[in-house]
Amino acid sequence: MSKENSEEFYERLRIQLEDNSTWPSTYLYKFIVPTDQAKIDQIYDIFDQNGAVIESKKSKNGNYTSVSITVVMEDPLAVIAKYKEVSVVEGVISL
Repeated sequence: MSKENSEEFYERLRIQLEDNSTWPSTYLYKFIVPTDQAKIDQIYDIFDQNGAVIESKKSKNGNYTSVSITVVMEDPLAVIAKYKEVSVVEGVISL
């Protein structure tokens, strides 16, 4: 995704979150990442200080790992900031 497209995406997400939730709110992040413990740890580290509940599950063949993170976020901008932090993890897909 180009920088311009990603900024448009994040702006739409911000508006949607503002319209559909009361903040602070519990938010569920879902990511798929190649099964590589360093990459999984990188995602865990991003949410480590937030009191997040983190669950992970390997795919049937073990090539990918889904990571679900439930955490209380202060506002839509905080949600988007975490997505941007995770986006630097190589091979990650945000759902």
